[in-house]
Amino acid sequence: MQRSRRRFECRGSVLIAFALFLLILQPCLSSPSDGFYESEGDIFDSWGVCRTRAYGEDGFFEAGDEGFRPAIAFESLGSNAEEAYSAGAEFADRIDDPNRLAEAIFAYVRNGMTYTSDTDQFGYRDFAQNADELIRSYQSNRRARGDCEDFAILLAVMWRAAGLRSAIVLTPDHAAALVYLPDYPQANVVWELGGERGWIWGEATGSTNPLGWTPERHMDEDLLAYEVSDDPEEAPEMPETPPGTHTEFPSEGGSMLIRLSPFVTIVIIIWVVSSVARTLGLE
Repeated sequence: MQRSRRRFECRGSVLIAFALFLLILQPCLSSPSDGFYESEGDIFDSWGVCRTRAYGEDGFFEAGDEGFRPAIAFESLGSNAEEAYSAGAEFADRIDDPNRLAEAIFAYVRNGMTYTSDTDQFGYRDFAQNADELIRSYQSNRRARGDCEDFAILLAVMWRAAGLRSAIVLTPDHAAALVYLPDYPQANVVWELGGERGWIWGEATGSTNPLGWTPERHMDEDLLAYEVSDDPEEAPEMPETPPGTHTEFPSEGGSMLIRLSPFVTIVIIIWVVSSVARTLGLE
């Protein structure tokens, strides 16, 4: 009887430990989007926007000598508005004061996302995510991971959806968001954009950063800013057939990411645990 009890306890411990391992691992095995394809070593989405390059006419920021245009932000605005836009609009339904509204959205993004470099998350030096991908990841896993441009894109989209004017600002090596709050009293710097003073910096990459705090190192840098609009004419048109060769994402570098529904995940966990138990002679 004692031997049988020890065997049962061992079996239960192994099964529980393995199931918990798979449950913990599952959020890391989810991808916030699909429809990616590779062309000449870069990853593109279904709009033909390059996710692994900020510069050029097809880059996610369309950055060039004359400035930039945050093309990836328009994947979640205008006719393309979906989850992220709805999330921003919901804040506006609850909060009337513009300053408090901007702060609430800022806190939501700052607290709901974990800063992670693109190299660590995707295996690419750059890989931009659009706002809807981040919201889906957060809603599915109660967490989302991204770097500075991902934070900036999500903030700009949600602020715009809430009826606030927003912009994306680029430094030589960083991206952040701006929101127009001419009466905001708690900013260490008030910025001017297009001759209009009253723009407040949103640096959500730090878990304790307040809205309106501009890091000192950016105060003397050359900055570029672009105010976003939810005008459908600003959004990129999705091509009928994306160019290039379709591949599983990512085709190289990083680890394979797959989206699993909770039901499928449970079925897989039960099957794997049962198989391990049989292999170990525990059944």
